[in-house]
Amino acid sequence: MVFREQQIRWTWKEFAEEVDFLAAGFLALGIAKGDRVGIWSPNRVEWLLTQFATARIGAVLVNINPAYRLAELEYALNKVGCKAIVAAERFKTSMYLEMLQQLAPELASQAPGQLHAARLPALRYVIRMCDTDTPGMLSFSDVIEQGRATLDVARLDEIGNTLSCHEAINIQFTSGTTGNPKGATLTHSNVVNNARYIAMAMNLSEHDALCIPVPLYHCFGMVLAVLACVSVGASMVFPGERPSTRRRSPPSPTSSARLCTACPLCSSRSSTIRTSLHTISRICARASWQDRPVPSRR
Repeated sequence: MVFREQQIRWTWKEFAEEVDFLAAGFLALGIAKGDRVGIWSPNRVEWLLTQFATARIGAVLVNINPAYRLAELEYALNKVGCKAIVAAERFKTSMYLEMLQQLAPELASQAPGQLHAARLPALRYVIRMCDTDTPGMLSFSDVIEQGRATLDVARLDEIGNTLSCHEAINIQFTSGTTGNPKGATLTHSNVVNNARYIAMAMNLSEHDALCIPVPLYHCFGMVLAVLACVSVGASMVFPGERPSTRRRSPPSPTSSARLCTACPLCSSRSSTIRTSLHTISRICARASWQDRPVPSRR
């Protein structure tokens, strides 16, 4: 995987090791099978680590829309009873940590991991992605280091053997256009098989690299892109944001390709292709993609 914004480039082995460190860190905190763990962030490597680490121990990942405001965040966290939330510091004009402090002012006076907030009664852990000192919050990097120190792969495998593919692993919220957002509960089988069949339909393989500019909180990014790549071993490339210091201009047909120059596998302009899936607008892949036969469709 490549996260251009964070200058991260991992092999599958390195990614799997980091996932185990975070999973062990969650266990050390007391997060267990069935607990809800919210993720509130733009596309960052911490998002993927949290996605797979929660699945490793049977915790349920709760996707929080990066655009949520206070009322929506409070509703979502309480609706599913999130025990923990992993949050970025900010995204554009949304100051995530400040918003959490508004909902849970008790953070200022309580030790990290021991939160008891009147408005968020189920929430115990707030894990921030930044390393700045924030009262009442844990650092994501500290949780990783704790997991590195206490890692017991045999214990993780033992927990994995108790999991069923029909158990809940993810909760995604609807847009809420007709009322409050509604949580859709998905199982291991749901998301893994959606991804497998998407990969098959797109003819993805370990020889391909997929540029993923869409948000991870939505099923498009998390399932149709990330899990599709994982199911076949394709490379995942997350482009950096377009610089905002200049006046915005209309998007050009090659803008996606320019954003992907961090990875030589998907830097070719000719690699931007169209698919027949109505939810997918543009995908960057290797130029050799176009030489493959297209699977027949009814």
